[in-house]
Amino acid sequence: MYLKQLTVFLENREGRLDSVTDILAKNDINIVCLTLADTSEYGVIRMIVSDPDKAKSVLKAEGCLARLTDVLAVEMEQKAGSLNKITKIFSDENINIEYMYTLNSAKEAGSMILKCSDIEKGFEAVKKAGFKLVDPNVAYAL
Repeated sequence: MYLKQLTVFLENREGRLDSVTDILAKNDINIVCLTLADTSEYGVIRMIVSDPDKAKSVLKAEGCLARLTDVLAVEMEQKAGSLNKITKIFSDENINIEYMYTLNSAKEAGSMILKCSDIEKGFEAVKKAGFKLVDPNVAYAL
């Protein structure tokens, strides 16, 4: 049960982020959550959107570099030590977490979006440890 994450690469200059959000808005695609990282010349937007396939298509049609990546969305409690429980699972299984960011789905609980070195092994490890994964249809509808 993976989520499709939309990744967009863009020049790090004024108006580029606005152009991406404008394209998505005009195509009735909701941004559920996102993270933005940059270097001096380029930026990388990683986001969960309401319709990942459509989003990729419309962005590419507008000349944007966009791709879809499978990620995990692991539910976790909002209390001290919760994230450590998740990172420990990956560490114990020798799975590298490449990056992560949050997906808030409720006041009492949230989820962590994880990109890991072996998504199938990561999926099995969190399920074996008793963690729930966010259903993609639920995540895309937030």
